[in-house]
Amino acid sequence: MTIEHDQIVPYRQSANEVLTALGTDARTGLSEKEAQARLERYGKNELTAEKPVTAWRKFLAQFQDMLVILLLFATLISAGLWLYERDSALPYEAIAIFAVVLLNAVMGYVQQSRAEEAMAALRQMTAAHANVIRDGTRQSIPAADIVPGDIIIIEEGNTVPADARVIQSTALQTAEAALTGESLPVLKDNLTITEEVGLGDRDNMIFSGTVAVYGHGRAVVTATGMQTEMGRIAGMLKETPVETTPLQEELHRVGKLLGIVVIAIAVVIISTIILVEDVRGFSALFDVLILGVALAVAAVPESLPAVVTVVLSLGVQRMAQKNAIVRHLAAVETLGSANVIASDKTGTLTKNEMTVLAVVTASGRVNLDGTGYAPEGEVRREGGGKIDGALEFEFVRALAAADRASNAVLHERDGRWMVHGDPTEGALIVAARKAGLEAEVLNARLERIGEVPFSSERKLMSTVHTDTEQKERLLAFTKGAPDVLLARCTQELVGEEIKPLTAERRAEILKKNEELAGEALRTIAVAFRTLPKDEFTQEELDEDVEKELIFLGLIGMIDPPRREAKDAVARAMSAGVRPIMITGDHPKTATVIAESLGIPAHGKAVTGTELEKMPQEELDQTVQTVSVYARVNPEHKLRIVEALKRTGAIVAMTGDGVNDAPALKTADIGIAMGITGTDVSKEASDVVLADDNFATIVGAVEEGRAIFSNIRKFLRYLLSSNLGEVMIMFFGLLLADVIGLTANGGTGIVLPLLATQILWINLISDGPPALALGVDPADPGLMREPPRPREEGVITRSMWVGNLFTGAIMAAGTLLVLDASLPGGLIEGSGNLQYAQTMAFNTVVFFSLFVVFNARSDKQSAFVGLFSNKWLWGAVLLSLLLQVAVIYIPFLQQAFSTVSLSPGDWLLCAAVASSVLWLRELSKIVVRARENRT
Repeated sequence: MTIEHDQIVPYRQSANEVLTALGTDARTGLSEKEAQARLERYGKNELTAEKPVTAWRKFLAQFQDMLVILLLFATLISAGLWLYERDSALPYEAIAIFAVVLLNAVMGYVQQSRAEEAMAALRQMTAAHANVIRDGTRQSIPAADIVPGDIIIIEEGNTVPADARVIQSTALQTAEAALTGESLPVLKDNLTITEEVGLGDRDNMIFSGTVAVYGHGRAVVTATGMQTEMGRIAGMLKETPVETTPLQEELHRVGKLLGIVVIAIAVVIISTIILVEDVRGFSALFDVLILGVALAVAAVPESLPAVVTVVLSLGVQRMAQKNAIVRHLAAVETLGSANVIASDKTGTLTKNEMTVLAVVTASGRVNLDGTGYAPEGEVRREGGGKIDGALEFEFVRALAAADRASNAVLHERDGRWMVHGDPTEGALIVAARKAGLEAEVLNARLERIGEVPFSSERKLMSTVHTDTEQKERLLAFTKGAPDVLLARCTQELVGEEIKPLTAERRAEILKKNEELAGEALRTIAVAFRTLPKDEFTQEELDEDVEKELIFLGLIGMIDPPRREAKDAVARAMSAGVRPIMITGDHPKTATVIAESLGIPAHGKAVTGTELEKMPQEELDQTVQTVSVYARVNPEHKLRIVEALKRTGAIVAMTGDGVNDAPALKTADIGIAMGITGTDVSKEASDVVLADDNFATIVGAVEEGRAIFSNIRKFLRYLLSSNLGEVMIMFFGLLLADVIGLTANGGTGIVLPLLATQILWINLISDGPPALALGVDPADPGLMREPPRPREEGVITRSMWVGNLFTGAIMAAGTLLVLDASLPGGLIEGSGNLQYAQTMAFNTVVFFSLFVVFNARSDKQSAFVGLFSNKWLWGAVLLSLLLQVAVIYIPFLQQAFSTVSLSPGDWLLCAAVASSVLWLRELSKIVVRARENRT
């Protein structure tokens, strides 16, 4: 028979139609021969593995940055010159530059995340073996061998091995939170769904990777491997491109800009020298190449890649202490600039633990405090007052019935209360414990002798018990859907009396049920009846015991919001970060939870079905105003995140399920839950929350902002110093005759600073202060400022202006000191060339040490919080000690062409360099005054 399963829509067709289309039989299943043929046709029931990136390729990827390429080029030229001239024992310049490049590559390799493991994590979630019917017999086969058309048997605790259409269900419930976001187990049936519905509403389908938590059933396999819903998510993960962060993009842009500037300056100067100086011969050309190396070294901040990596690593360590574990180093700064947090509800904003909040009986309502499965919390009458008399009697009887008509088990492990079994039943047991009903007492009095299991047709469950206090009778307890159970009731418990259930009371109970549902509470009803002991045995139990019941009450429960979530939402909004809830739950539940947390819902949630019908333009408008989305599929989450990014948002996406993985990977920053999160969501994320706490996200945003602010500080510092060095080299060569910078003999090219001296400044002198700026204390008002706009670069226009101003001051001061140290020029001096270059070298170092204090802000005075960063003062002292070493230690003098200086020389260098501090202070006063006027 021709298999047409590619064309069928299983949930919208009857079970018989699906069986026919797949050419299989519900009783006998496929034959072994047919199963093997289909296995060859459709392939293994496995997810396609992505080829891992080899270690050497990952290491080589660390050398792709433009700044690194420039440094490698400078290394090659320097090494070539040394091989030609052999003017020193070792190629110090080449070794120093390459050491920096290698150090940065190793750090980047170590800090980067492991190779993409989402596919492997997905494969681990699939079932290892499965029970099938083949050739009319039940068999256990490897899940990888399942094919479309197989009849699978699903029992409580089984992992579903493939997507399948249910053909028989006995109270079968599956946990689909990881796939659809639905917090409650989903009851499965074999009824045909006539209209198009989302994944979470396909009650006649079971899905690969989900788990059966209750009941049992049979289903016909409709999709395997990459064709399953799990496989589609795996494909989406594979196709989703790896996003680059704004910092990565900006550093790449700065690297290209510096490369262009270096090439342009080098071409102009070298061309001018060749033409004007009449350069001839191989040696003279190499002298020009030396100039090219010096310019490259001066323009490129060698320590920048390493400092960025180290500062981000330090930030990562601080975030880890706050339970936010960063997997991708460069993504840290993006978290600080995020202006949207798109969060899943279940397990993120809520506890993913059902909790009873209300019990309504004939005499009133009782509210229960506390959240989760811990049997702790106040029990109080609505409106105040003591729970006593009739209300107390009814309340205790209702929860006793709910406790007995349950199969879940509540236990404590390592200080944490947990439930094994259905979460709804677990919530009922917890409520009974809060009411003072102990399991030992109930077990001793009410021993279960039978059960009528829950079924999707009846929507009820009943248990029958002996009663040690009245041994001549049995007690039957029933729980289920309120409207269904109420129809089976003829009486009601009112105080200690049993009264007839009138039509008026039925209407009142149904109205109260609607009120509870309006509070986003899931409701169930409980009832009981007595049975003659001699007329019933366990074998005779059937749904007849669910007649002529005595109504006990309504119980309302919810998956409650996390206690810290509301405050975290408020903090995020005050920081200009917009929280958005994206969930697979019912729209009414989502709306109520959102509003209780302070997320603007305006009484309405947009559903996944509505999203599907929206054209892109309408969706882009919707995501700018709507903050609550319900009944969504993985594709919907992806569309929402993509639409937010199109509107200019920097999106942090939180989630814990398999369904979240594509959106986590697509978002600017993906945040997975560490406790409840699946391996797939963790591998697709940039940050993992160790405590699954939404408040930790806000704390991480604050830390991210502080890290980004500090990145700007050391970028301001390093770039201003390097711009100063480029100006010193450029104008030093341009004005060489004016300032007396000539070689011995009057011919040849003379550099104001040697390449090795510039390298020392950039690495040794500038490095420690730059690192210290990376741990500068955060501004107290950081979370009261709006997030940085996406279009705003890491280096702003005002930063460039300040850097150029600082560089100009450095260049002017250094060239004046150089002039004053040489004979001739504008200022008469008496030193030789090596002395003058040492003075210029020392002056630049002092300039850098003064600039570091200015670099903390473009506006605020350097004297505000001057001593708040002890590391900065330590770094400045370390740089001074290292400079003393390079000036006075003989082997360093030889390597860096320095000579010893007198105390007066040191004072002159420091005095001239201090000018940058005072002039920048004056410029900041002007900037602040201008802002105050506007």
